[in-house]
Amino acid sequence: MMEGSLSKWTNVMKGWQYRWFVLDENAGLLSYYTSKEKMTRGVRRGCVRLRAAVIGIDDEDDSTFTITVDHKTFHFQARDGSERERWVRALEETISRHGRRGWSRSMPTSRHRHGDLERRISEADAYLQIMIDLVSKISLRVSELADPHEKNKGQVILDHSNAMLDNIKHSIVLLQIAKNTVNPVNGVYQGPTNSSQTHIKLTNQGAELSPRVEMGAECRELPTPTRPLPSLEDIDAPRAMSLFVPDTSYSSSEGEDDFYDADDEPADIPQPGPSASRTCPAEGAPEQDSAQPAVDLPRTRDGEIDYDALYEDESDSDLGSMENHGSVVTHLLSQVKIGMDLTKVVLPTFILERRSLLEMYADSFAHPDQFVKIVDMPTPRDRMVQVVRWYLSSYHAGRKSQVAKKPYNPILGEVFRCHWELDGAETHTSNTEKQEVGDGPVPWCTPDQLSFVAEQVSHHPPISAFYAEHVNKRIQFEAWVWTKSKFLGLSIGVHNIGRGTVTLLDTGEEYTLTFPNGYGRSILTVPWIELGGSVVIECVQTGHKANIEFLTKPFYGGKKHRVTCEVYAGTDKKAYYTAQGEWNSRMDGRWTESGRTEVLFEVASMKPRRKRVAPVSRQAAAESRRVWRHVTAGLRAADTEAATAAKRAVEQAQRDAAKRRDAAAEKWTTQLFNPKGEDGWEYSTPLKNRLEKSTPQHKPTENAENTR
Repeated sequence: MMEGSLSKWTNVMKGWQYRWFVLDENAGLLSYYTSKEKMTRGVRRGCVRLRAAVIGIDDEDDSTFTITVDHKTFHFQARDGSERERWVRALEETISRHGRRGWSRSMPTSRHRHGDLERRISEADAYLQIMIDLVSKISLRVSELADPHEKNKGQVILDHSNAMLDNIKHSIVLLQIAKNTVNPVNGVYQGPTNSSQTHIKLTNQGAELSPRVEMGAECRELPTPTRPLPSLEDIDAPRAMSLFVPDTSYSSSEGEDDFYDADDEPADIPQPGPSASRTCPAEGAPEQDSAQPAVDLPRTRDGEIDYDALYEDESDSDLGSMENHGSVVTHLLSQVKIGMDLTKVVLPTFILERRSLLEMYADSFAHPDQFVKIVDMPTPRDRMVQVVRWYLSSYHAGRKSQVAKKPYNPILGEVFRCHWELDGAETHTSNTEKQEVGDGPVPWCTPDQLSFVAEQVSHHPPISAFYAEHVNKRIQFEAWVWTKSKFLGLSIGVHNIGRGTVTLLDTGEEYTLTFPNGYGRSILTVPWIELGGSVVIECVQTGHKANIEFLTKPFYGGKKHRVTCEVYAGTDKKAYYTAQGEWNSRMDGRWTESGRTEVLFEVASMKPRRKRVAPVSRQAAAESRRVWRHVTAGLRAADTEAATAAKRAVEQAQRDAAKRRDAAAEKWTTQLFNPKGEDGWEYSTPLKNRLEKSTPQHKPTENAENTR
């Protein structure tokens, strides 16, 4: 037994309410009461069955946690993080103790017995109705008899009929008591402590039934049970609660309507079978032969798979919802604990997105015109606001599907290159001879194009470094980031550790920025992504600073994807610019001093620019699309087995290469990025360094920003 006080969310009107909780590890039951006194009296307010339950925590709130089971999500709040940790650990151990496999052998018998009891009560009630009708007809017929002798005979039959009817009524009362013992109302057994003292009432077609039934002038005492059922007040309440494990979790509806977060409501997931670790096809779908893919893949004229067309195809071919892969998800959840780092956990193939994480980082520049427009702004304030506009509008382009999916984990040494055309650049270059920059991230780009390169520079921890530049606009961006995933029960939290820097070469301004955390919510049903946490964008040269808050959706209301932003100048305490809205739809800005409002950005009117990537056939062996081409083909063909086999082959090749380096005592050497200090990375040949070499005397002038 473990007991103590917690707060429980009841409804929007009452909010958090104090409750006394008792965790019965043997019964696998968490019961709660309005007070400790009510607990000693056995007046239970509600209970949560822990068999097959899922614990969830909020990574941004160290005191709250949830329990999801029986299609309900219960919300609880501890006093602090340590108390939450104590309850979560105890609950996890109880859930593990009463896991699906352990209960699968005994639960069907219990369920069968309870269902049989329900059926017996229904049958008895139906026969009772027939008996009441027949006895009523006999009574009417006896009352109509004129012959006294015949009437006495009829009265004997009527008396025996009433006696039998009373016994049937009493039997139904006892069945109701037995049913209440199995599944008590509000956790309290409602039966008698002594049938000779307690008057039990059951309404049936207006008739009041009890063990003591008045019949005309006579008062007949019905037989009482030889063993009266005990009251909870006569025995230890917590121990008694372990006997009463209902078939479903419940909460008293008397003034306490629980709020269930629809986003966190799980489906009825099937139990894992012997092959739970193997990815299974969608329920009801025919088994797929890897040689006969369910979806036709694009082909070249030679009949080969057109991998370039595969990557450009943004249609969402789903391999089935989480519910359809329930056994896989359940098996996965059984291997992890709250707060566990998921870096080394192998996730099922069907949740993968058809591209590498390095390629996803490139989507930060899906609106290249917004990025290069920073250098065209006339004042430091305008440039800072433009940096904010580009930064916040870049996140929506990274989501290719409404359903949250995970990109491929890049292998060590993997590289991704691409570039974008800007507005008007295509017309300009078509009328003039194409000039290539000859160096930088993409040497075959022109000075009017925005180029990008990313490299996986470390495997433990998994660090990605990326760099972008526009030669003619004289602007560059370099960043490094590594992700640390944490299991939160119903969600997965991804902490993005790292920073980026936007550099304007003509003004000498550097805008450093950080990244928000990501959350994969509702991982048992239809996962969705939200961002959360604080982000700071700061320019040391001008003293301007932007504080951005990505707000996670509260479980008791509010919108998804909310963002607020405040921009300050120097040591000013009042923001000169504010913005709010949703990062995936629209944000509105306001200049504080003038009161002028504007649309910071609106996704509906911003079409992401298509990135240009070299054909897979011309890519080096370590470039992203070439590395993952077979996995991508399997996912696009909805062929889970082929995709999984290709993914394992890539991962195994990486492990074999690491063993060879260890055996030869070789250290991994990066290609394009170098360590910067103790915790950072920088591009080896940035635009700034290349320009300084070509024009050593070039230095930004004091009024450079005014002369552009």
